Amino acid sequence: MTAPHLSADAGRLPPPDPDLSPRTGYTRAHWEATADRLLAALRPYATPGLAQYRLPGRTGHSGAWSDGLEGYARSFLLAAFRIAGSDGAVGPDLVERYAAGLAAGVDPRHPEHWPPITDRSQPMVEAASVALALHETRPWIWDRLDDRTKERAADWLGGFVGATVNDSNWRLFQVIAEEFLASVGAPHDRAEIDAGLDRLDDWYRGGGWYTDGDGRKFDYYNAWALHLYPVLWARVAGPRADPARVAAHRARLREFLGVHQHFFGSDGAPVHQGRSLTYRYATAAPLWAGALADATPLPPGRTRRLASGALKHFTDRRVPDEQGLLSLGWYRPYLPVTQPYSGPASPYWASKAFLGLLLPADHPVWTAREEAGPVDTADRQLALPAPGWLLHSTAADGIVRLVNHGSDRLPPPPAASADSPHYTGFAYSTATAPETPPPDEAPGPDNRIALLTPTGPSRRGRIHPLYTDGRRAASSHAPLGSDGDEPSHLTTVSVVHGPWEIRVHRVEAPAGTPVRAGGWAVACDDAPPVARTGPARAVARRADGLTSALVGLLGWDEAVAEVARARGHNAYGEHSAVPVLTAPHPGGTLLLATLVVLTADPLVSASADGPTGASAVPAPGGRLRLRFPDGTTERDIYIPAVRTAAGPGDRTKRAY
Repeated sequence: MTAPHLSADAGRLPPPDPDLSPRTGYTRAHWEATADRLLAALRPYATPGLAQYRLPGRTGHSGAWSDGLEGYARSFLLAAFRIAGSDGAVGPDLVERYAAGLAAGVDPRHPEHWPPITDRSQPMVEAASVALALHETRPWIWDRLDDRTKERAADWLGGFVGATVNDSNWRLFQVIAEEFLASVGAPHDRAEIDAGLDRLDDWYRGGGWYTDGDGRKFDYYNAWALHLYPVLWARVAGPRADPARVAAHRARLREFLGVHQHFFGSDGAPVHQGRSLTYRYATAAPLWAGALADATPLPPGRTRRLASGALKHFTDRRVPDEQGLLSLGWYRPYLPVTQPYSGPASPYWASKAFLGLLLPADHPVWTAREEAGPVDTADRQLALPAPGWLLHSTAADGIVRLVNHGSDRLPPPPAASADSPHYTGFAYSTATAPETPPPDEAPGPDNRIALLTPTGPSRRGRIHPLYTDGRRAASSHAPLGSDGDEPSHLTTVSVVHGPWEIRVHRVEAPAGTPVRAGGWAVACDDAPPVARTGPARAVARRADGLTSALVGLLGWDEAVAEVARARGHNAYGEHSAVPVLTAPHPGGTLLLATLVVLTADPLVSASADGPTGASAVPAPGGRLRLRFPDGTTERDIYIPAVRTAAGPGDRTKRAY
């Protein structure tokens, strides 16, 4: 499949090695060259004392002072992997650059000194990277510092001791920093280290999945934080680490990697879901961590294929940019994939992807021949009960799709319900991004079902998972923003097969309320996708063949079909389009079944324009019998009439 933003500039990288790496062409030399380019590009933005990096771009909510520290800390992590991975053979400039910056940053009298670590402050995040980098470069930097600088560094990191930390992945920043202090004989609190690790255990939900704090907060923080930091903590702690705790972390990581390998498309793209997506190929970090900790079920050639595929995906799409910088965005600069805390140097958490450089050059992950990833060889489907997700991927086009019936990134009730395009959509993929219009505009229609009220379309908000099993998953939600005296409620069941999903909704709403369903958003830069509509059918197709289709199977007899277009609303391109069906609600309960298609397979794409052969037929007992376009059937689809709600923004709890 041809993808947007392809770059012809590969002159700064070594030539590909098709014998060792037949899938990506990438070797260790490509990773080293990319790291060197990223580090070199940052040098012009260093302050005179090298303690801060003031990059161009929007200031984060903690201010320019914190942003400058962020530039140092996150790039220091990359430099540390490069220095330690080459046993210090990187030339003296890189070592001296970060040693000098550290000395200036921890000196409270220096004009470039770093902001202090205080309760719930952004420097807590950056301090963990500084501590890790100091540990990994100990022979080249820490051991050569003068005693006064060591004392000042310990005093600065010691701001963690007794401080209040956000009750999320931030607990691990305290664990890392205080463990480093313990390793150098500086004051620390062992009880705080143990409490942070205990809190991580509280968030474990099984199957390799942690939630990032209380609630249903499942996203890539499970990969680049909640699994990664325990591995790095064990490296810092050494013999001080509890063997049983280390073994538990490794067992969970091993189980997680058996799943995480399925989140990458054949072109290397990770599934586009969740927050902080501007970290991009940091999604590869746990792959290397598994190899580093001997906690991976993956063959070494597959580990490298997946990690190198992610790096190559962005490199081929001009990431970093022409100045060698990582922008606040996905491919191009695009602020809707960031958060208010994201400063200009925030994307350099991508440094975590270079963890593999700590593995020696003769390690099997670097010397074994690349092996195919799961998406390369066969169509697959995978139920993930902990986050409430279904994954289904297709080898013909290399696309991975995630169906979401469980992650909304909301704290538990009584916290209010809320909506987010990166969490509360029904589906995400490696080939698409959700529509992200400005906050003062209505949410995009993609992968949503909404009641159209006088105040605008309703939103999904808090998700109540019902089940995830086999090829099926179900959830319910009380629409946010819907009007009327009669209660509104939606229950949805998804059934997946190949490139298809049949989405069945039980919609309870007042009579006359229009109901709108949307398919996948497809986007590109060069020209708007082509639109086609027919009876209960809408199709949006990109020039390279990527196709999104929505076909009404049940309950859409009076539907109006259209393709909703937008500009500047999508991380994948300037022009985006979403197939949409809208129909009136008769009042009471309306059952809707829709075929949802995302494909780049020419055969499947062509069938979207005519009769698909798919159907949803009522069966005895209030059930449905589904038929997919290839003739595969799924029987006994039951749509439970269940309401589970609690807290502001949700309906009164009741079931029937």
